[in-house]
Amino acid sequence: MTNFGLKVRMAIVGSILFAFYMLVGAFGLAMFGVGAWPLVGLGLLVLPAIQYKIGTWSATRRAEEMPEDGQYQEVHRMTESLCRDMGIEKPTLMVMDMGVPNAFATGRKGKSYVVVSTELIRLLQRDELEGVIAHELAHIKNRDVLAMVFGSSIAMMVGWVAYMVYMFGGERNIGSIIVGMIISNIAQMLVMVFVLAISRYREYVADDDARQYIGSGDPLARALEKISNGAQGRESQLDDSMSALCIFNSEKGLLQTLFATHPPTEKRIRKLRR
Repeated sequence: MTNFGLKVRMAIVGSILFAFYMLVGAFGLAMFGVGAWPLVGLGLLVLPAIQYKIGTWSATRRAEEMPEDGQYQEVHRMTESLCRDMGIEKPTLMVMDMGVPNAFATGRKGKSYVVVSTELIRLLQRDELEGVIAHELAHIKNRDVLAMVFGSSIAMMVGWVAYMVYMFGGERNIGSIIVGMIISNIAQMLVMVFVLAISRYREYVADDDARQYIGSGDPLARALEKISNGAQGRESQLDDSMSALCIFNSEKGLLQTLFATHPPTEKRIRKLRR
């Protein structure tokens, strides 16, 4: 990661999210008492862990492990080479019918997965596929999946806190419950704005890392162009919850851009070709 401005923005947004995390912990201590800090601390750690486990299972449950021979032999070979250069363990390679050309990484260092769609393998040339694999390995190396799980957990916790604060301060009837749920969702959405900003920054970082490890940004830029064109008019079979993991996710419109998991593909391509 070489963009200093990007580093600064990620640090600022990360600090804001950590402040929200501390706020949740402070609320827990205020609610249950300082003596309950081990229970509060455990709760702050358990929710992200549960989300991580469920998310990994959900993302890979329809995928099949990629054979190491035949048409996939070259994919394994390029992955092994990239992993040696990046200093990480080779992830479990999997293949899945996604309906569109796409790929994603999930898991953590030491136990990670890279899932590639059959549509993507048929679409891309070797160097383009190498660029996509390098991008996904960069996510693993940079612990991006863990960062996203942690961020979404903070958003969920803040939503709970907003609901509890409102309910403690007013009457408890069906009307107040509905209002409390609305306030909770608004609070969660506000935190998710910061989480998704981190997600967009991390896509730029993974693109830049991939460019460094394959020696050029052009193969990944060409891959993104083909993926974007190949996804038009086709329906993805992936759940919306997995969109942040994928190398490509198309969002249009002002509101959708604000809550986008990825930066505009055109910007990514321009940065890769500079």
